[in-house]
Amino acid sequence: MTTLMHDDRAQDEVSLHPTFIESDGKPAFVVLPYAEYMALTTRGYSAADPRIPADGTIPHEVVEMMVTNEWSIIRAWREYLGVTQTEMAARLGIRQPSYRAMEAVDAAPKRATKQRIAKALGLLYNHIDV
Repeated sequence: MTTLMHDDRAQDEVSLHPTFIESDGKPAFVVLPYAEYMALTTRGYSAADPRIPADGTIPHEVVEMMVTNEWSIIRAWREYLGVTQTEMAARLGIRQPSYRAMEAVDAAPKRATKQRIAKALGLLYNHIDV
């Protein structure tokens, strides 16, 4: 037997309005309004910059810069956001030549490095993992 229950509790500054779906008297699923889901899944990322889609999509301008200039996705994002290589190096705690190598077209940064770069740019990992 499946039943629906509603809960209007607030959690961590995000007002949640979940619907719990139970199966055999135990919670099986939680359904949230989309806006609340997005608020939860984008925490810790810079949602303050309207140029960065909160849903993980990549703006057309970034893709166009990447293709037209034959840049890596990392460089295209950095240029799109107006951040210099020197600023990025400082955010990552490395030297500028080391950062330059990370955003080269033929570079293959490890996942952990990509995660650090994404965070330094205020992006989700999905924004640069293409």
